Amino acid sequence: MKAMQFFILTFIFVTFLFLPNTSAQDYTRWGLPEGAQVRLGKGWISGNIAYSPDGTLLAVATGIGIWLYDTETYQEVALLTGHTDSVSSIVFSPDGQTLASGSHDKTIRLWDVVTGEHQQILTGHTEGIWNIAYGPDEGTLASEDGGEIRLWDVATGEHKWILTAHEWEFNGIAYSSDGSTLASGSGEKIYLWDAVTGEHKRTLTGHRSVVDSVAYSPDGSTFASGDSGGTIRLWDTVTGERKRTLTGHAAVVNSVAFSPDGGMLASAGYDRTIRLWDIGTGEHRWTFTGHTDLIPSVAFSLDGRTLISGSWDGTIRLWDAVTGEHKQTLTGHTNDVWSVAFSPDGNTLASGHVDSTVGLWDVVTSKHKQTLTGYGSEVYSVVFSPDGNTLAGAGVDSTIWLWDAATGEREQILNVHRAPIYSVAFSPDGNTLASGSQDGTARLWDIMADTHKHILTGHTYFVYSVAFSPDGETLASGSGDDTIRLWDAVTGEHKQTFTEHTSGVRSIAFSPDGGTLASGSLDGTVRLWEVVTGEHKQVLADHEAGFSSVAFSPDGGTLAGGSYDDTIHLWDVTTGVHKRTLTGHTSWIRSIAFSPDGGTLASGSGDGTVLLWELRSTMEPLLFGDVNRDGVADISDLAIVGSNLGQTGQNDADINGDGVVNIFDLVTVAGVLGNAVSTP
Repeated sequence: MKAMQFFILTFIFVTFLFLPNTSAQDYTRWGLPEGAQVRLGKGWISGNIAYSPDGTLLAVATGIGIWLYDTETYQEVALLTGHTDSVSSIVFSPDGQTLASGSHDKTIRLWDVVTGEHQQILTGHTEGIWNIAYGPDEGTLASEDGGEIRLWDVATGEHKWILTAHEWEFNGIAYSSDGSTLASGSGEKIYLWDAVTGEHKRTLTGHRSVVDSVAYSPDGSTFASGDSGGTIRLWDTVTGERKRTLTGHAAVVNSVAFSPDGGMLASAGYDRTIRLWDIGTGEHRWTFTGHTDLIPSVAFSLDGRTLISGSWDGTIRLWDAVTGEHKQTLTGHTNDVWSVAFSPDGNTLASGHVDSTVGLWDVVTSKHKQTLTGYGSEVYSVVFSPDGNTLAGAGVDSTIWLWDAATGEREQILNVHRAPIYSVAFSPDGNTLASGSQDGTARLWDIMADTHKHILTGHTYFVYSVAFSPDGETLASGSGDDTIRLWDAVTGEHKQTFTEHTSGVRSIAFSPDGGTLASGSLDGTVRLWEVVTGEHKQVLADHEAGFSSVAFSPDGGTLAGGSYDDTIHLWDVTTGVHKRTLTGHTSWIRSIAFSPDGGTLASGSGDGTVLLWELRSTMEPLLFGDVNRDGVADISDLAIVGSNLGQTGQNDADINGDGVVNIFDLVTVAGVLGNAVSTP
């Protein structure tokens, strides 16, 4: 027995010496909601970025939580989750022990930076929080939701005073270095408040556009404000007089930051540029370009030599503040996901994004394979051809792009619609492509001949969804006119109309046998229809939040519905019984898709991520020790357990179920290596 234990432990040690470095992908399994296998993408950069006071950590506010990076390696070290909406603002306490986060879920959360544990929730705001700021004494925290500013006692969680906006909403807050004054933009003015009593002290005027960003210099002598017209003003904090006006930005300046020594000011905005200014002379030093979308935040490193920026293009960029050169780009923060689709073999997942890109992901390894670019606007719909060779994408610019799914090269562009395209679908034989558009029509295209076949008219509002029947003879279209129409896919003739919905039909899907049609609507219902007779069969859901997407499992036994309340519902199609609700996204579900084997459901959300959900009978592995559920206990399962060592709570890598992933789980997997699921 001892010899066997020694062999196993030796095997584990030697094996891990030669394992590939998996740390880069560990984050795909961090902070997952119950039932989820993996997360693709880190969420969109929804707020600011901040360095810890000692400069060792970088925090990034995103659509799913707060990511922490080690500033020596710029590798992910933690994901803090708990907010139920996007995080808009983050700030470290002056001692660096606590991180505060404000969210559009109307709460402020305090986190222990060392352990990552959640410490406290501050509630009271009635609107989403836009900005938060720590006072220099660490005992107070200010927050702003546009309509009001609140000052909190961090120790007790109680608010000390509230300021209510009147003429204009508040926009941005900043403490003076001595903590005596709190500044906020409001309209074209900056208001200075006594940070202890909340009394108004002074108003700074001179901006000709709405003030969008504010910041104090480290020594408190200068105050900077950026406005929606692209102008930055520097103020003397003692006299209240304007010192300088900095111009050059072509659009909104939504972030300003002083260097640690106070000698430089960085600014970023909607014109997708970052500018660096000399405070003493007002001279413009550098313009940093490279981001392809607006930049919500910029920050200086502790030594002032590096400038870092986060953008809606999904990248974090590091710049040399001395030479003006680009140093490094951090990737993985994906924008809003509009559509998801599995390849026919189930090995690749495509995701269409708001930033005009299509992402291709390896489902087995969870790695990002490729980004398809060139499409001119938001990608509302993606779909693979039945043979898996072609990927079609469509969206705002009214065109359909066809890519070679293997190489990513563009093969074809279809351009006939006169308005954005919401949905595309291949016929089962792959020869015909259907599209539904904001112009109120559905259209059929002959892919092989590169010709337009039919325009299907009759809907009186946007066509949100199109779907072919399994035999390819019928096309269904769901519309904002509250109806579903069935068309002859060969002749283009209208066959029948379903009219029970009371609001727009956002998604439709045929059952695998073609006998049933499912529809999800803004009226909060998911309905089932008999295709041949047109009979309304059943209402599976009826609640306040509408449904944006529906999908049948490959065996036809389960129907999934993605909702505007950020959840996914599963029903038994035969009985109509609700089976399960999947929760964990922080924004509404825009698209769902079953894997070809039916074991996984993919969901794309406005939070900028795709979650892959395990849909087999239980969350336990099908085979003891088979952590990744590929039917065999092998070295990959050992690697997963190893990468999760020390993790607590529910975790597939916790083989023995004792609540922690440890050496005993490693030994257990090592002991069953080579075991496989037997073939029936």
